[in-house]
Amino acid sequence: MDVQSILARVRDRAPLTIDELQWFAKGLASGAVSDAQAGAFAMAAVLRGLSEEDRATLTIAMRDSGQVIEWNLPGPVIDKHSTGGVGDCVSIVLAPALAACGAYVPMISGRGLGHTGGTLDKLEAIPGVSTTVSTESLKSIVADCGCIIAGASNDIAPADRRLYAVRDVTATVPSIDLICASILSKKLAVSPDVLILDVKCGTGAFMTNFEEAKALAEALVTTGNNAGCRTEAIISDMSQPLAPSLGNALEIAECMRVLSGARDAAPRLRELVVTLGGRALASNEMSEKEAASRISRSLDSGKAMERFAAMSAALGGPMDFCERWCDYLPGAPVVRDVIVPYPGYLKSIDGQELGRANVTLGAGRKVETDRIDYSVGISAFAPLGRSFSPGDRLCCVHARTEDEAQAAAKAILEACEIGERSEIPPLTYEWDL
Repeated sequence: MDVQSILARVRDRAPLTIDELQWFAKGLASGAVSDAQAGAFAMAAVLRGLSEEDRATLTIAMRDSGQVIEWNLPGPVIDKHSTGGVGDCVSIVLAPALAACGAYVPMISGRGLGHTGGTLDKLEAIPGVSTTVSTESLKSIVADCGCIIAGASNDIAPADRRLYAVRDVTATVPSIDLICASILSKKLAVSPDVLILDVKCGTGAFMTNFEEAKALAEALVTTGNNAGCRTEAIISDMSQPLAPSLGNALEIAECMRVLSGARDAAPRLRELVVTLGGRALASNEMSEKEAASRISRSLDSGKAMERFAAMSAALGGPMDFCERWCDYLPGAPVVRDVIVPYPGYLKSIDGQELGRANVTLGAGRKVETDRIDYSVGISAFAPLGRSFSPGDRLCCVHARTEDEAQAAAKAILEACEIGERSEIPPLTYEWDL
């Protein structure tokens, strides 16, 4: 085989064989395929597209370019992936809730990307927690605690790591085929029995309209199932923050309130956790409604909190974090209300601008080498449809300095439209494959 013939087949939209794609993926991982050739492959895939079969085969080949973890556990292995949004901390609640219901959850997560926060960054706001673990430690923690949220090791899907780096600098990121292969190659490397996908739709998501989100959901579900894993997707709303807080320690605080069973804590976050968990746990023996009820009871009973406590401690966190989380989470030196200047209803939120304001505060990275400030962010954000009088609070800003607080408040107000009452999108959308 040679790279040129493979590139020509992608260019001409000719079908590729399993052997060709496996050979190409191994070449990406080993360096035998050059950056120029990887870039040419990515551009051809963007411009010409891959067939449904080739997309699944590429996903499997990229998965098999590294280590594939196998399990021997007395319950279903379940993983979840979100396409990202603002205030999205579902994984931190869902993983221990699933574990409390008898599932095992080896969740490979990522760091902040663009205007969205990263699950790993949020977890590392807990003092001592490290989400970098070996494969042996990952398997041990899953067996002992029922769940882990950790970063992908260098042994997981190395072909994807190489191809993604090339895509990032060659304007070839927006390809559904390559997005599917990138996401699923890492997720399938931990060999889940079930993969549940949370595809975001709205101003705070990468897919801003329903049709884009539906196209991605269809491609992910089809590819995952074709690759041999039961894969399902829910399309959820991201026209407003999922939790009323943005920022690493602030979002952990919201998660702790939900895990404590407080029914008034982050209601949209709790509802989506229950919905996703119900879909993931449902089987021939248990309906989706019954499974969702089990997830809800795990939060109310404290069983999910127990699993989170065990996982957090296994990752290096304080043994008593769940009892004293308020004492452990860092706080910003400046906390200021953002005041609404005129009457009306919160009509719309530009989620991407809101996320960028959060990044500018220091809660995310503008470049890869930036250091995150875990204490800063935005809290108590009002939901869409809230009625305001002049002088009412829209949210709170947590900042390092007064100047940064004022700049963030200005950016937040500019990202929000106060006007006449309008229809509020549903939390989840109905869709059929």
